[in-house]
Amino acid sequence: MKFSLSWLKEHLAGDADLVAVTETLTRVGLEVEHVEDKAGELHPFVVGRILAAERHPNADKLQVCRVDVGRPEPLQVVCGAPNARTGLKVVFAAPGTVIPSSG
Repeated sequence: MKFSLSWLKEHLAGDADLVAVTETLTRVGLEVEHVEDKAGELHPFVVGRILAAERHPNADKLQVCRVDVGRPEPLQVVCGAPNARTGLKVVFAAPGTVIPSSG
């Protein structure tokens, strides 16, 4: 049977973490065959907010954006998304980040 930790926590008292829950299930005789930690796989991705978006000076279909990703200084990102605009919240992945499902 597959179910999410959040679903299981709806039926449990307390706020135990994943390790404590799996150890307790095993201790009471329920086999935990496999655990997928999707949050761990997606850790490199953060929510950012576009502070400014301007046309790229040397390309028609690109924009230069200043993006707040929670670091002390905003990042400059060249973006090809036609809907990128000031105030938009976006998923940000730093260079070298790999999408887990597609590699």
